[in-house]
Amino acid sequence: MPQRISEAAPAGLETGWVHTVAHPSNDRFLEPPGPEFEAWGLASWIDMTIAITGAASGMGLATAKLLASRGAIISLADINGVAVKAAAESLTNSEKHIYTVVDVCESRSVNHWITSTVQKLGKLDGAVNMAGIITAAKPVAEETDETWDFNFAVNTRGVFFCMRAEIREMLKAGGSIVSAASTFGQMGSPGVAPYCASKAAVIGLSRAAAKENPSIRVNCVAPGSVNTPMSAGEDPEDVKRGLQQTVQKRRAEAVEVANVIAFLLSDEASFVTGAVYNVDGGWMC
Repeated sequence: MPQRISEAAPAGLETGWVHTVAHPSNDRFLEPPGPEFEAWGLASWIDMTIAITGAASGMGLATAKLLASRGAIISLADINGVAVKAAAESLTNSEKHIYTVVDVCESRSVNHWITSTVQKLGKLDGAVNMAGIITAAKPVAEETDETWDFNFAVNTRGVFFCMRAEIREMLKAGGSIVSAASTFGQMGSPGVAPYCASKAAVIGLSRAAAKENPSIRVNCVAPGSVNTPMSAGEDPEDVKRGLQQTVQKRRAEAVEVANVIAFLLSDEASFVTGAVYNVDGGWMC
């Protein structure tokens, strides 16, 4: 059984993304590694320690499952205690992994999680900052102070708190950090200005951190439309119009984003830092 290392956050806001079923063409990447493990060039994942926020569901969980299947040891964090426990138990070699209830809006909660992760696992090789939210669509003229602050509290300050704590540990031996940006943080989209601005800020933060820390690779993944229950409430006509602008004419599955995150964390991306990788099916091209 995975270990629970703390109860670091009060009950409150839900963060993270909603789990989806893997696209059929990518199912093999969620299977435990077979004899071909080393032939794939994945042996470097064995016993690597990776900290992931928003790990109870969606892209965070898909990333945790993918990396665990490749031999990594995962420290899962999410504000939903029941869900993050279940997520940890669902991973390959579940007894190796740990989980923590974390509110990314609170720096003390984040700092405690990272410190506890290193105490329990001995090191921190990589981190994935995926916890995030999006609020109901409104034009800028009708937005409230509270909505603006909520988007930035989770999507931007949350990433900052995590990245700061992660960098402090990684300064000792290097590492790799991937944070969740968005195509909306680059192109903008009507009705979700606070979300767009909060994700654009993550890109600026990541690029500055990359330039400050040559021994730590800091990158962003920028998903487009991802097939999750969270997106199920969107207006069907808006979804249809958006997909028509996408080369592949479909939404991504969570595992397709996880595949890119795994690449950015890996040694295969050793000369990639300060970058933003769009996973959008060609929406921005």
